[in-house]
Amino acid sequence: MSRVVRTLVACIFSIAISVPTVFAQQVQDANAPPAPQKLDKETKRKMRRTLKELDSAYRQWLTEDVTYIISPDERNAFLQLDTNEEREQFIEQFWLRRSSNPDLPENDFKEEHYRRIAYANEHYASGIPGWKTDRGRMYIMWGPPDEIESHPTGGTYDRPMEEGGGSTSTYPWETWRWRYLEGIGENIILEFVDPSGSGEYHMTMDPSEKDALLHVPGAGLSLMESMGMASKADRFTRSDGTNLPTTMGGQPASMNEFNRLELYAKVNKPPEVKFKDLEAVVTSRIVRDQVHFNWRTDYLKVTNDTVLVPVTIQIPNSQLSFQSKDGIHSATMNIFMRVSTLTGRVVQTQEDPVSKDFPDSLFQQSLKLHSIYQKAIPLRPGLYRLDMVIKDVQSGNIGVVNTRLQVPRYEDDKLEASSLILADQIEHVPAKQIGAGQFVLGSSKVRPRLEGDFTTADRLGIYMQVYNLKPDDKTHKSSATFQYTVKKGKDQVMQFKETSEEMKQTGDQVTIERLLPLATLPPGKYSLEVNATDTLSNQTISRSAEFTVKAPAETKTAANATPGR
Repeated sequence: MSRVVRTLVACIFSIAISVPTVFAQQVQDANAPPAPQKLDKETKRKMRRTLKELDSAYRQWLTEDVTYIISPDERNAFLQLDTNEEREQFIEQFWLRRSSNPDLPENDFKEEHYRRIAYANEHYASGIPGWKTDRGRMYIMWGPPDEIESHPTGGTYDRPMEEGGGSTSTYPWETWRWRYLEGIGENIILEFVDPSGSGEYHMTMDPSEKDALLHVPGAGLSLMESMGMASKADRFTRSDGTNLPTTMGGQPASMNEFNRLELYAKVNKPPEVKFKDLEAVVTSRIVRDQVHFNWRTDYLKVTNDTVLVPVTIQIPNSQLSFQSKDGIHSATMNIFMRVSTLTGRVVQTQEDPVSKDFPDSLFQQSLKLHSIYQKAIPLRPGLYRLDMVIKDVQSGNIGVVNTRLQVPRYEDDKLEASSLILADQIEHVPAKQIGAGQFVLGSSKVRPRLEGDFTTADRLGIYMQVYNLKPDDKTHKSSATFQYTVKKGKDQVMQFKETSEEMKQTGDQVTIERLLPLATLPPGKYSLEVNATDTLSNQTISRSAEFTVKAPAETKTAANATPGR
Protein backbone atom coordinates (compact mmCIF):
# COMPACT_ATOMS: atom_id res chain seq x y z
CA MET A 1 0.00 0.00 0.00
CA SER A 2 1.48 3.37 -1.03
CA ARG A 3 1.96 6.22 1.42
CA VAL A 4 -0.67 8.25 -0.40
CA VAL A 5 -3.24 5.47 0.03
CA ARG A 6 -2.31 5.02 3.70
CA THR A 7 -2.77 8.73 4.27
CA LEU A 8 -6.17 8.69 2.57
CA VAL A 9 -7.27 5.70 4.68
CA ALA A 10 -6.17 7.48 7.87
CA CYS A 11 -8.07 10.60 6.83
CA ILE A 12 -11.25 8.64 6.06
CA PHE A 13 -10.99 6.80 9.40
CA SER A 14 -10.65 10.08 11.32
CA ILE A 15 -13.62 11.54 9.45
CA ALA A 16 -15.70 8.44 10.25
CA ILE A 17 -14.96 8.84 13.96
CA SER A 18 -16.18 12.43 13.89
CA VAL A 19 -19.44 11.74 11.97
CA PRO A 20 -21.70 11.19 15.04
CA THR A 21 -20.60 14.47 16.58
CA VAL A 22 -21.03 16.34 13.33
CA PHE A 23 -24.51 14.88 12.81
CA ALA A 24 -25.58 15.84 16.32
CA GLN A 25 -24.45 19.40 15.71
CA GLN A 26 -26.43 19.53 12.45
CA VAL A 27 -29.60 18.33 14.13
CA GLN A 28 -29.27 21.07 16.72
CA ASP A 29 -28.85 23.70 14.04
CA ALA A 30 -32.31 24.60 12.78
CA ASN A 31 -30.85 26.25 9.69
CA ALA A 32 -28.69 23.32 8.66
CA PRO A 33 -29.46 21.80 5.25
CA PRO A 34 -31.10 18.36 5.17
CA ALA A 35 -28.99 15.21 5.17
CA PRO A 36 -28.71 13.44 1.79
CA GLN A 37 -31.64 11.14 1.22
CA LYS A 38 -30.85 7.43 1.67
CA LEU A 39 -32.00 5.30 -1.24
CA ASP A 40 -33.19 1.72 -0.94
CA LYS A 41 -31.78 -1.06 -3.12
CA GLU A 42 -34.78 -1.14 -5.44
CA THR A 43 -34.52 2.61 -6.11
CA LYS A 44 -30.79 2.28 -6.84
CA ARG A 45 -31.46 -0.58 -9.26
CA LYS A 46 -34.12 1.48 -11.01
CA MET A 47 -31.72 4.43 -11.29
CA ARG A 48 -28.98 2.26 -12.83
CA ARG A 49 -31.50 0.85 -15.29
CA THR A 50 -32.79 4.33 -16.14
CA LEU A 51 -29.23 5.57 -16.80
CA LYS A 52 -28.68 2.75 -19.33
CA GLU A 53 -32.02 3.39 -21.03
CA LEU A 54 -31.82 7.20 -21.21
CA ASP A 55 -31.98 8.81 -24.63
CA SER A 56 -28.49 9.81 -25.71
CA ALA A 57 -29.20 13.53 -25.32
CA TYR A 58 -30.27 13.17 -21.67
CA ARG A 59 -27.45 10.74 -20.87
CA GLN A 60 -24.93 13.18 -22.34
CA TRP A 61 -26.44 16.07 -20.37
CA LEU A 62 -26.12 14.11 -17.11
CA THR A 63 -22.76 12.39 -17.65
CA GLU A 64 -20.94 15.07 -19.63
CA ASP A 65 -22.55 18.51 -19.70
CA VAL A 66 -23.26 18.92 -15.96
CA THR A 67 -21.40 15.98 -14.45
CA TYR A 68 -19.10 18.30 -12.43
CA ILE A 69 -21.72 20.75 -11.17
CA ILE A 70 -24.80 18.61 -10.46
CA SER A 71 -25.29 17.72 -6.80
CA PRO A 72 -25.79 14.07 -5.72
CA ASP A 73 -29.39 14.79 -4.69
CA GLU A 74 -30.13 16.41 -8.04
CA ARG A 75 -28.57 13.48 -9.90
CA ASN A 76 -30.67 11.02 -7.89
CA ALA A 77 -33.81 13.03 -8.58
CA PHE A 78 -33.09 13.14 -12.33
CA LEU A 79 -32.61 9.37 -12.50
CA GLN A 80 -35.97 8.81 -10.77
CA LEU A 81 -37.92 10.71 -13.43
CA ASP A 82 -40.13 8.64 -15.73
CA THR A 83 -40.73 10.71 -18.87
CA ASN A 84 -38.76 12.98 -21.18
CA GLU A 85 -41.23 15.79 -20.41
CA GLU A 86 -40.25 15.54 -16.73
CA ARG A 87 -36.57 15.54 -17.68
CA GLU A 88 -37.00 18.63 -19.84
CA GLN A 89 -38.63 20.48 -16.97
CA PHE A 90 -35.91 19.31 -14.58
CA ILE A 91 -33.19 20.61 -16.90
CA GLU A 92 -34.97 23.96 -17.25
CA GLN A 93 -35.27 24.31 -13.46
CA PHE A 94 -31.67 23.15 -13.00
CA TRP A 95 -30.40 26.18 -14.93
CA LEU A 96 -32.98 28.59 -13.48
CA ARG A 97 -31.88 27.67 -9.98
CA ARG A 98 -28.35 28.76 -10.76
CA SER A 99 -29.14 31.90 -12.72
CA SER A 100 -28.43 35.25 -11.05
CA ASN A 101 -31.68 36.56 -12.57
CA PRO A 102 -34.17 33.79 -13.47
CA ASP A 103 -36.57 36.35 -14.97
CA LEU A 104 -34.25 37.12 -17.88
CA PRO A 105 -34.60 35.02 -21.06
CA GLU A 106 -30.81 34.50 -21.21
CA ASN A 107 -29.37 32.33 -18.44
CA ASP A 108 -25.98 33.80 -17.54
CA PHE A 109 -24.87 30.73 -15.58
CA LYS A 110 -25.72 28.32 -18.40
CA GLU A 111 -23.96 30.45 -21.02
CA GLU A 112 -20.83 30.75 -18.87
CA HIS A 113 -20.84 27.01 -18.13
CA TYR A 114 -20.86 26.02 -21.81
CA ARG A 115 -18.26 28.67 -22.57
CA ARG A 116 -15.98 27.02 -20.00
CA ILE A 117 -16.53 23.59 -21.55
CA ALA A 118 -15.61 24.96 -24.99
CA TYR A 119 -12.50 26.64 -23.56
CA ALA A 120 -11.43 23.47 -21.75
CA ASN A 121 -11.83 21.39 -24.92
CA GLU A 122 -9.79 23.91 -26.89
CA HIS A 123 -6.91 24.38 -24.43
CA TYR A 124 -6.61 21.23 -22.30
CA ALA A 125 -7.20 18.32 -24.69
CA SER A 126 -4.43 15.71 -24.56
CA GLY A 127 -5.52 12.48 -26.18
CA ILE A 128 -8.82 12.85 -24.30
CA PRO A 129 -11.30 15.72 -24.54
CA GLY A 130 -10.29 18.77 -22.53
CA TRP A 131 -13.39 18.63 -20.31
CA LYS A 132 -12.28 15.20 -19.02
CA THR A 133 -8.85 16.37 -17.86
CA ASP A 134 -8.10 17.62 -14.35
CA ARG A 135 -7.36 21.12 -15.56
CA GLY A 136 -10.53 21.11 -17.65
CA ARG A 137 -12.60 19.92 -14.68
CA MET A 138 -11.26 22.62 -12.36
CA TYR A 139 -11.75 25.30 -15.03
CA ILE A 140 -15.36 24.23 -15.65
CA MET A 141 -16.21 24.01 -11.94
CA TRP A 142 -14.44 27.10 -10.64
CA GLY A 143 -13.76 29.30 -13.66
CA PRO A 144 -10.47 30.85 -14.76
CA PRO A 145 -7.89 31.23 -11.96
CA ASP A 146 -6.65 34.67 -11.05
CA GLU A 147 -3.04 33.62 -11.60
CA ILE A 148 -1.34 30.77 -13.51
CA GLU A 149 2.32 29.89 -13.15
CA SER A 150 3.16 27.65 -16.10
CA HIS A 151 6.31 25.59 -16.79
CA PRO A 152 5.42 23.71 -20.01
CA THR A 153 8.92 22.24 -20.41
CA GLY A 154 9.85 21.80 -16.77
CA GLY A 155 13.50 22.68 -16.13
CA THR A 156 15.44 23.94 -13.13
CA TYR A 157 13.38 24.57 -10.01
CA ASP A 158 14.50 26.27 -6.83
CA ARG A 159 12.36 24.83 -4.09
CA PRO A 160 10.84 27.23 -1.55
CA MET A 161 11.88 26.59 2.05
CA GLU A 162 8.54 24.95 2.93
CA GLU A 163 9.41 22.29 0.33
CA GLY A 164 12.95 21.80 1.67
CA GLY A 165 14.93 24.34 -0.39
CA GLY A 166 17.70 23.40 -2.84
CA SER A 167 17.51 23.01 -6.62
CA THR A 168 16.24 20.22 -8.85
CA SER A 169 14.83 19.61 -12.32
CA THR A 170 11.11 19.18 -12.90
CA TYR A 171 8.58 17.70 -15.26
CA PRO A 172 6.15 20.16 -16.93
CA TRP A 173 3.89 21.62 -14.25
CA GLU A 174 1.49 24.46 -13.44
CA THR A 175 0.07 26.12 -10.36
CA TRP A 176 -3.35 27.81 -10.43
CA ARG A 177 -4.32 30.38 -7.81
CA TRP A 178 -7.74 31.81 -7.03
CA ARG A 179 -7.98 34.72 -4.59
CA TYR A 180 -11.33 33.40 -3.34
CA LEU A 181 -13.62 30.48 -4.07
CA GLU A 182 -17.08 30.48 -2.50
CA GLY A 183 -17.57 27.59 -0.11
CA ILE A 184 -13.82 26.90 0.07
CA GLY A 185 -11.97 30.03 1.14
CA GLU A 186 -9.21 32.47 0.20
CA ASN A 187 -5.91 32.00 -1.61
CA ILE A 188 -6.69 28.60 -3.13
CA ILE A 189 -3.67 27.08 -4.92
CA LEU A 190 -3.83 23.89 -7.01
CA GLU A 191 -0.91 22.19 -8.69
CA PHE A 192 -0.90 20.12 -11.88
CA VAL A 193 1.99 18.02 -13.17
CA ASP A 194 2.73 16.15 -16.41
CA PRO A 195 5.28 13.44 -15.53
CA SER A 196 4.82 11.64 -18.89
CA GLY A 197 5.43 14.72 -21.04
CA SER A 198 2.30 13.87 -23.03
CA GLY A 199 0.44 17.06 -22.21
CA GLU A 200 -1.81 15.21 -19.73
CA TYR A 201 -1.51 17.26 -16.54
CA HIS A 202 -3.05 15.71 -13.44
CA MET A 203 -3.85 17.46 -10.20
CA THR A 204 -1.63 16.50 -7.28
CA MET A 205 -1.54 16.98 -3.53
CA ASP A 206 2.19 16.16 -3.45
CA PRO A 207 4.48 19.04 -4.56
CA SER A 208 7.34 16.53 -4.98
CA GLU A 209 5.52 14.80 -7.85
CA LYS A 210 6.98 17.33 -10.28
CA ASP A 211 10.56 16.49 -9.15
CA ALA A 212 12.16 14.70 -12.11
CA LEU A 213 15.24 13.78 -10.02
CA LEU A 214 13.29 12.32 -7.09
CA HIS A 215 14.47 8.75 -7.75
CA VAL A 216 17.99 9.68 -8.94
CA PRO A 217 20.50 9.06 -6.11
CA GLY A 218 22.50 12.12 -5.10
CA ALA A 219 20.70 14.45 -7.54
CA GLY A 220 18.32 17.32 -6.83
CA LEU A 221 19.27 17.49 -3.15
CA SER A 222 17.49 19.74 -0.72
CA LEU A 223 19.21 22.30 1.47
CA MET A 224 19.52 19.98 4.49
CA GLU A 225 20.49 17.02 2.32
CA SER A 226 23.33 18.96 0.67
CA MET A 227 24.56 19.98 4.15
CA GLY A 228 24.54 16.37 5.34
CA MET A 229 21.82 17.09 7.91
CA ALA A 230 19.31 14.76 6.24
CA SER A 231 19.26 11.84 3.84
CA LYS A 232 17.39 11.71 0.57
CA ALA A 233 16.12 8.29 1.65
CA ASP A 234 14.12 10.06 4.35
CA ARG A 235 11.75 11.33 1.69
CA PHE A 236 10.42 7.80 1.13
CA THR A 237 9.59 7.16 4.78
CA ARG A 238 7.19 10.09 5.20
CA SER A 239 3.64 9.27 6.31
CA ASP A 240 1.90 12.42 5.02
CA GLY A 241 1.42 11.25 1.44
CA THR A 242 4.38 13.21 -0.02
CA ASN A 243 8.02 12.58 -0.90
CA LEU A 244 9.19 16.05 0.11
CA PRO A 245 12.59 16.64 1.66
CA THR A 246 12.96 17.37 5.37
CA THR A 247 12.45 21.07 6.02
CA MET A 248 14.16 23.44 8.40
CA GLY A 249 11.79 25.01 10.92
CA GLY A 250 8.04 24.50 11.17
CA GLN A 251 5.55 23.42 8.57
CA PRO A 252 3.15 26.04 7.13
CA ALA A 253 -0.58 25.33 7.42
CA SER A 254 -0.92 24.97 3.64
CA MET A 255 1.42 21.95 3.71
CA ASN A 256 -0.40 20.15 6.51
CA GLU A 257 -1.58 16.79 5.16
CA PHE A 258 -5.13 17.13 6.44
CA ASN A 259 -5.47 20.66 5.08
CA ARG A 260 -4.30 19.38 1.69
CA LEU A 261 -6.74 16.46 1.82
CA GLU A 262 -9.59 18.77 2.83
CA LEU A 263 -8.81 21.16 -0.01
CA TYR A 264 -8.63 18.28 -2.49
CA ALA A 265 -12.04 17.02 -1.33
CA LYS A 266 -13.67 20.46 -1.48
CA VAL A 267 -12.51 21.39 -4.98
CA ASN A 268 -13.81 18.07 -6.31
CA LYS A 269 -17.33 18.60 -4.90
CA PRO A 270 -19.93 20.37 -7.06
CA PRO A 271 -19.92 24.12 -6.35
CA GLU A 272 -22.63 25.31 -3.99
CA VAL A 273 -25.80 26.66 -5.57
CA LYS A 274 -26.00 30.33 -4.67
CA PHE A 275 -29.72 30.80 -5.08
CA LYS A 276 -31.17 27.74 -3.31
CA ASP A 277 -34.12 28.04 -0.92
CA LEU A 278 -33.90 26.73 2.63
CA GLU A 279 -36.63 26.18 5.21
CA ALA A 280 -35.87 25.46 8.87
CA VAL A 281 -38.78 23.01 8.85
CA VAL A 282 -36.74 20.65 6.68
CA THR A 283 -34.60 19.83 9.70
CA SER A 284 -37.72 18.55 11.46
CA ARG A 285 -38.06 16.01 8.70
CA ILE A 286 -34.78 14.47 9.81
CA VAL A 287 -35.32 14.68 13.53
CA ARG A 288 -38.77 13.22 14.08
CA ASP A 289 -42.01 12.04 12.52
CA GLN A 290 -44.53 11.53 15.32
CA VAL A 291 -47.91 12.59 13.92
CA HIS A 292 -49.22 10.23 11.24
CA PHE A 293 -51.91 11.38 8.84
CA ASN A 294 -53.58 10.58 5.52
CA TRP A 295 -53.55 12.89 2.53
CA ARG A 296 -54.55 13.09 -1.13
CA THR A 297 -54.22 15.46 -4.06
CA ASP A 298 -56.75 16.10 -6.82
CA TYR A 299 -56.44 17.97 -10.11
CA LEU A 300 -59.02 20.22 -11.79
CA LYS A 301 -58.52 22.36 -14.88
CA VAL A 302 -58.83 26.13 -14.42
CA THR A 303 -57.29 27.44 -17.66
CA ASN A 304 -55.06 25.92 -20.34
CA ASP A 305 -52.04 26.82 -18.24
CA THR A 306 -53.40 26.54 -14.69
CA VAL A 307 -54.55 23.54 -12.67
CA LEU A 308 -56.26 23.74 -9.28
CA VAL A 309 -54.69 21.22 -6.89
CA PRO A 310 -56.74 20.65 -3.71
CA VAL A 311 -54.49 19.06 -1.09
CA THR A 312 -56.57 17.29 1.57
CA ILE A 313 -55.14 16.21 4.93
CA GLN A 314 -56.88 14.01 7.48
CA ILE A 315 -55.51 13.61 11.03
CA PRO A 316 -56.91 11.18 13.62
CA ASN A 317 -58.06 13.20 16.63
CA SER A 318 -56.43 10.57 18.84
CA GLN A 319 -53.03 11.81 17.55
CA LEU A 320 -53.63 15.31 18.95
CA SER A 321 -53.02 16.68 22.44
CA PHE A 322 -56.10 18.33 23.98
CA GLN A 323 -56.26 20.78 26.86
CA SER A 324 -59.41 21.08 28.95
CA LYS A 325 -60.71 24.46 30.08
CA ASP A 326 -64.24 25.37 31.22
CA GLY A 327 -65.64 22.07 29.94
CA ILE A 328 -64.11 22.47 26.45
CA HIS A 329 -61.33 20.26 25.13
CA SER A 330 -59.14 22.12 22.63
CA ALA A 331 -56.27 21.14 20.31
CA THR A 332 -54.34 23.32 17.87
CA MET A 333 -52.28 22.30 14.85
CA ASN A 334 -49.99 24.34 12.66
CA ILE A 335 -50.13 23.03 9.09
CA PHE A 336 -47.34 23.99 6.71
CA MET A 337 -47.28 23.18 2.98
CA ARG A 338 -44.57 23.98 0.49
CA VAL A 339 -44.59 23.25 -3.24
CA SER A 340 -41.20 23.45 -4.93
CA THR A 341 -39.50 22.28 -8.08
CA LEU A 342 -37.33 19.18 -7.91
CA THR A 343 -34.28 21.37 -7.56
CA GLY A 344 -35.66 23.26 -4.57
CA ARG A 345 -37.08 26.43 -6.09
CA VAL A 346 -40.12 27.34 -3.96
CA VAL A 347 -43.33 27.89 -5.94
CA GLN A 348 -46.02 28.08 -3.23
CA THR A 349 -45.99 28.20 0.56
CA GLN A 350 -49.07 27.87 2.78
CA GLU A 351 -49.22 27.98 6.57
CA ASP A 352 -52.40 27.83 8.66
CA PRO A 353 -53.30 27.24 12.31
CA VAL A 354 -56.20 24.82 12.77
CA SER A 355 -58.13 24.45 16.06
CA LYS A 356 -60.50 21.71 17.19
CA ASP A 357 -62.88 22.19 20.15
CA PHE A 358 -65.15 19.58 21.72
CA PRO A 359 -67.39 19.79 24.82
CA ASP A 360 -67.03 17.23 27.59
CA SER A 361 -70.08 15.33 26.40
CA LEU A 362 -68.57 14.65 22.93
CA PHE A 363 -64.89 14.47 23.76
CA GLN A 364 -64.47 10.67 24.10
CA GLN A 365 -66.56 10.16 20.97
CA SER A 366 -64.44 12.71 19.06
CA LEU A 367 -61.24 10.75 19.72
CA LYS A 368 -62.58 8.05 17.38
CA LEU A 369 -63.04 10.59 14.59
CA HIS A 370 -60.75 12.59 12.31
CA SER A 371 -60.05 16.24 11.62
CA ILE A 372 -59.91 17.14 7.94
CA TYR A 373 -58.25 20.14 6.29
CA GLN A 374 -57.88 21.25 2.69
CA LYS A 375 -55.91 23.90 0.81
CA ALA A 376 -56.44 24.41 -2.93
CA ILE A 377 -53.27 25.53 -4.72
CA PRO A 378 -53.21 26.80 -8.34
CA LEU A 379 -50.19 25.45 -10.23
CA ARG A 380 -48.88 25.26 -13.76
CA PRO A 381 -48.61 21.77 -15.28
CA GLY A 382 -45.36 20.05 -14.41
CA LEU A 383 -43.48 18.05 -11.82
CA TYR A 384 -43.08 19.37 -8.27
CA ARG A 385 -42.16 18.33 -4.76
CA LEU A 386 -44.79 18.67 -2.03
CA ASP A 387 -43.67 19.01 1.60
CA MET A 388 -46.33 18.86 4.32
CA VAL A 389 -45.54 19.42 7.99
CA ILE A 390 -48.09 19.20 10.82
CA LYS A 391 -47.14 20.34 14.31
CA ASP A 392 -49.28 19.67 17.37
CA VAL A 393 -48.87 22.93 19.29
CA GLN A 394 -49.57 21.40 22.72
CA SER A 395 -47.10 18.48 22.55
CA GLY A 396 -44.67 19.78 19.95
CA ASN A 397 -45.03 16.52 18.01
CA ILE A 398 -44.43 16.76 14.28
CA GLY A 399 -45.63 14.79 11.29
CA VAL A 400 -44.03 15.09 7.86
CA VAL A 401 -44.81 13.90 4.34
CA ASN A 402 -42.62 14.58 1.32
CA THR A 403 -43.90 13.43 -2.04
CA ARG A 404 -43.75 14.01 -5.77
CA LEU A 405 -46.55 16.11 -7.29
CA GLN A 406 -47.26 15.49 -10.99
CA VAL A 407 -49.62 18.23 -12.16
CA PRO A 408 -51.17 17.09 -15.48
CA ARG A 409 -51.36 19.16 -18.62
CA TYR A 410 -54.89 19.30 -20.05
CA GLU A 411 -54.70 19.37 -23.84
CA ASP A 412 -57.18 21.45 -25.89
CA ASP A 413 -57.78 19.00 -28.73
CA LYS A 414 -58.89 15.88 -26.86
CA LEU A 415 -61.36 14.83 -24.20
CA GLU A 416 -59.96 15.34 -20.70
CA ALA A 417 -61.19 14.84 -17.13
CA SER A 418 -60.33 15.89 -13.61
CA SER A 419 -59.64 13.52 -10.74
CA LEU A 420 -62.56 11.34 -9.66
CA ILE A 421 -63.38 12.38 -6.08
CA LEU A 422 -65.36 10.10 -3.77
CA ALA A 423 -66.95 12.34 -1.15
CA ASP A 424 -69.05 12.03 1.98
CA GLN A 425 -70.54 15.47 1.34
CA ILE A 426 -71.54 17.29 -1.87
CA GLU A 427 -73.75 20.33 -1.49
CA HIS A 428 -74.20 23.67 -3.23
CA VAL A 429 -72.93 26.77 -1.45
CA PRO A 430 -74.36 30.32 -1.35
CA ALA A 431 -73.32 32.59 -4.19
CA LYS A 432 -70.94 34.61 -1.99
CA GLN A 433 -69.01 31.43 -1.08
CA ILE A 434 -68.50 30.17 -4.63
CA GLY A 435 -64.82 29.35 -5.24
CA ALA A 436 -63.77 30.25 -1.69
CA GLY A 437 -63.11 28.30 1.48
CA GLN A 438 -62.14 24.75 2.31
CA PHE A 439 -63.60 21.97 0.11
CA VAL A 440 -65.33 24.47 -2.20
CA LEU A 441 -64.94 23.56 -5.88
CA GLY A 442 -66.78 26.04 -8.05
CA SER A 443 -70.32 26.28 -6.71
CA SER A 444 -70.23 23.11 -4.59
CA LYS A 445 -68.71 21.97 -1.34
CA VAL A 446 -67.04 18.60 -1.96
CA ARG A 447 -65.48 16.90 1.05
CA PRO A 448 -63.38 13.86 0.07
CA ARG A 449 -63.61 10.62 2.06
CA LEU A 450 -59.89 9.86 2.16
CA GLU A 451 -60.06 6.32 3.50
CA GLY A 452 -62.87 5.51 1.04
CA ASP A 453 -65.04 3.69 3.58
CA PHE A 454 -68.80 4.17 3.70
CA THR A 455 -71.73 2.39 5.36
CA THR A 456 -74.89 1.03 3.80
CA ALA A 457 -76.66 4.00 5.40
CA ASP A 458 -74.43 6.50 3.55
CA ARG A 459 -74.62 7.96 0.08
CA LEU A 460 -71.48 7.81 -2.04
CA GLY A 461 -70.62 11.27 -3.39
CA ILE A 462 -69.27 11.25 -6.97
CA TYR A 463 -67.57 14.40 -8.28
CA MET A 464 -65.72 14.76 -11.59
CA GLN A 465 -65.29 17.40 -14.28
CA VAL A 466 -65.09 16.58 -18.00
CA TYR A 467 -63.41 19.05 -20.39
CA ASN A 468 -63.21 19.79 -24.13
CA LEU A 469 -66.57 18.38 -25.24
CA LYS A 470 -67.08 19.15 -28.92
CA PRO A 471 -70.02 21.50 -29.75
CA ASP A 472 -72.43 20.75 -32.57
CA ASP A 473 -71.83 23.01 -35.59
CA LYS A 474 -75.52 24.00 -35.79
CA THR A 475 -76.80 24.02 -32.23
CA HIS A 476 -73.43 24.90 -30.62
CA LYS A 477 -74.28 22.41 -27.89
CA SER A 478 -72.27 19.41 -26.80
CA SER A 479 -73.62 15.90 -26.40
CA ALA A 480 -72.17 13.37 -23.99
CA THR A 481 -73.13 10.22 -22.12
CA PHE A 482 -71.82 9.17 -18.72
CA GLN A 483 -71.80 5.56 -17.60
CA TYR A 484 -71.30 4.55 -13.97
CA THR A 485 -70.23 0.98 -13.21
CA VAL A 486 -69.82 -0.50 -9.72
CA LYS A 487 -67.94 -3.79 -9.47
CA LYS A 488 -67.16 -6.16 -6.64
CA GLY A 489 -64.01 -7.89 -7.77
CA LYS A 490 -64.69 -8.76 -11.41
CA ASP A 491 -68.44 -8.95 -10.97
CA GLN A 492 -70.59 -6.02 -12.04
CA VAL A 493 -73.18 -5.22 -9.35
CA MET A 494 -74.57 -1.89 -10.56
CA GLN A 495 -74.58 0.16 -13.76
CA PHE A 496 -76.52 3.19 -14.96
CA LYS A 497 -76.18 6.02 -17.50
CA GLU A 498 -77.12 9.63 -17.94
CA THR A 499 -76.65 12.22 -20.65
CA SER A 500 -75.43 15.80 -20.61
CA GLU A 501 -78.89 16.87 -21.82
CA GLU A 502 -80.51 15.15 -18.82
CA MET A 503 -77.99 16.91 -16.59
CA LYS A 504 -78.85 20.22 -18.31
CA GLN A 505 -75.16 20.81 -19.07
CA THR A 506 -74.45 21.14 -22.80
CA GLY A 507 -71.34 23.32 -22.81
CA ASP A 508 -67.78 22.18 -23.50
CA GLN A 509 -67.39 21.32 -19.80
CA VAL A 510 -69.64 19.11 -17.68
CA THR A 511 -69.47 18.66 -13.92
CA ILE A 512 -70.67 15.34 -12.49
CA GLU A 513 -72.19 15.64 -9.03
CA ARG A 514 -74.06 12.58 -7.85
CA LEU A 515 -74.99 11.00 -4.53
CA LEU A 516 -75.27 7.23 -4.91
CA PRO A 517 -77.28 5.34 -2.22
CA LEU A 518 -75.40 2.29 -0.94
CA ALA A 519 -78.25 0.53 0.86
CA THR A 520 -78.46 -2.21 -1.78
CA LEU A 521 -74.75 -3.08 -1.58
CA PRO A 522 -73.67 -5.75 0.93
CA PRO A 523 -70.50 -5.00 2.95
CA GLY A 524 -67.30 -5.46 0.99
CA LYS A 525 -64.75 -3.82 -1.28
CA TYR A 526 -65.91 -2.22 -4.51
CA SER A 527 -64.62 -0.20 -7.45
CA LEU A 528 -66.40 2.62 -9.28
CA GLU A 529 -65.65 3.40 -12.91
CA VAL A 530 -66.98 6.50 -14.66
CA ASN A 531 -66.81 6.53 -18.47
CA ALA A 532 -67.49 9.84 -20.22
CA THR A 533 -68.14 9.64 -23.97
CA ASP A 534 -68.34 12.62 -26.31
CA THR A 535 -70.86 11.41 -28.89
CA LEU A 536 -69.87 14.09 -31.41
CA SER A 537 -66.11 13.48 -31.44
CA ASN A 538 -66.45 9.79 -30.50
CA GLN A 539 -63.90 10.10 -27.71
CA THR A 540 -64.13 8.37 -24.32
CA ILE A 541 -62.26 9.04 -21.09
CA SER A 542 -62.39 6.94 -17.94
CA ARG A 543 -61.70 7.48 -14.26
CA SER A 544 -61.94 4.91 -11.45
CA ALA A 545 -61.66 4.70 -7.66
CA GLU A 546 -62.04 2.06 -4.98
CA PHE A 547 -64.25 2.21 -1.90
CA THR A 548 -65.43 -0.03 0.94
CA VAL A 549 -68.95 -0.54 2.26
CA LYS A 550 -69.40 -1.50 5.92
CA ALA A 551 -72.38 -2.31 8.08
CA PRO A 552 -73.72 0.77 9.93
CA ALA A 553 -72.87 -0.70 13.35
CA GLU A 554 -69.14 -0.74 12.55
CA THR A 555 -68.96 3.01 11.98
CA LYS A 556 -72.06 4.25 13.73
CA THR A 557 -70.18 6.77 15.81
CA ALA A 558 -68.40 8.28 12.82
CA ALA A 559 -71.55 8.35 10.70
CA ASN A 560 -73.59 10.11 13.35
CA ALA A 561 -70.87 12.67 14.00
CA THR A 562 -69.80 13.56 10.49
CA PRO A 563 -69.18 17.27 11.31
CA GLY A 564 -66.27 16.21 13.52
CA ARG A 565 -64.38 14.67 10.62
